[in-house]
Amino acid sequence: MDGGILEPSLYCIKALAILDNDGNRLLAKYYDETFPTAKEQKVFEKNLFNKTHRANAEIIMFEGLTCVYKSNVDLFFYVIGSTQENELILASVLNALYDAVSQILRKNVEKRALLENLDAVFLAVDEICDGGIVLEADSTAIVHKVAIRNDDIPLGEQTVAQVFQSAKEQLKWSLLK
Repeated sequence: MDGGILEPSLYCIKALAILDNDGNRLLAKYYDETFPTAKEQKVFEKNLFNKTHRANAEIIMFEGLTCVYKSNVDLFFYVIGSTQENELILASVLNALYDAVSQILRKNVEKRALLENLDAVFLAVDEICDGGIVLEADSTAIVHKVAIRNDDIPLGEQTVAQVFQSAKEQLKWSLLK
C-alpha cells in the first residue's frame, strides 16, 4: 500500500443477505472472516436491519462496511462490501440478486414464495457470487442457469402453453416407441 492507494481485488463482496420484515435471516452468505461465528453474523444482521428498515436510502456505511439494500413487501435484500469498495459494483450485484429472485418467484417477491423456492434462490446466490468474487450480474443469465425444468413444476402452476408442450412431448415419445 503506497500512498493510501489500495491494490485492486476481485474479492469485493463480503456478504449477501435476505432478511424478513422482523430482521430474521432467511438467507445469508458470508465470504470472509469479518463475522466468523453465526452469533456475530446474526447480531450484525439484526443491527443492520434496525438501522435500515425505516430508511428510504439505498446505501449505508455501517460498522466499517458499505451496505447497499433494497426492500420489497416483507423482504430486505442486502449486499455488503468493504468501505473501499465501489458502490456501483455492490449496487449491480444487489440489482442482479433482486431481479433474479423476482424472476424465480414470478414477480411474487414475498417471504412465503421465497421460502417455497429457497433452493433456486440459493443456487442464484451461488451463481452471482463465489467466495466474494462477482461471477454474474445479469439476472436473466442467472435465472437460466438455475432454471427449474417444466417437469418439476406441479400441473396447477404450469401455464397452458407449458401443459400443451408437455403433452406434445409425451405424445411424440409414445409414438416414436
